[in-house]
Amino acid sequence: MNNQLNNSELTEQQAIDQRNEQQIEQQEVIEQAAIEKRREHLKNESTRIIDIAGNEPNSALKCIHQLSVAGGATENTYVAIEQRVIADQDTAGAYHLALMAQNTPDLPIDARQLIELVVTKGDNDQRLALLKNLPLPPVDMIKEQILASDDGDAIGQMNAYLQINPEGYGSQHMLASGQADRIVPLSPGNNLS
Repeated sequence: MNNQLNNSELTEQQAIDQRNEQQIEQQEVIEQAAIEKRREHLKNESTRIIDIAGNEPNSALKCIHQLSVAGGATENTYVAIEQRVIADQDTAGAYHLALMAQNTPDLPIDARQLIELVVTKGDNDQRLALLKNLPLPPVDMIKEQILASDDGDAIGQMNAYLQINPEGYGSQHMLASGQADRIVPLSPGNNLS
């Protein structure tokens, strides 16, 4: 009788285990379907953003916004946005794309080219924003451009910032080291779409 009881308990436990395994398998199928749905959504959004970047002048900020709303995109999307930024010489778009590239190292973006565009063709607010927001900004290049602008206010802001942070490590470093600073908003662009 004990043997018969043990067999029924074992069968009951096997049934419970089998139900648990089935539930786990169903959950995995549901999760995989959600991943595939998200992948398809990102692919569709990427195609749409690439189309905008390829056909609408001065659309880089619009594309960057759409990319942010979508929550990601394909590598080709980033390349298309970078090409739009360069074609338009869009310093506001270059600034935002450069920050993305600095914070996500595997993006297929030439951040140096974008940073150089902001430094050489942007305004002093954009240069100061780069100085404060890039992890390792090109301090000498930014300093040279701001000094050449003869803008007393910008020179004063730059000097004050570099006085507390002579290496120019950017706000992320300062925050990590316990110093308080605020992220500087980018000046409004004149080519918002």
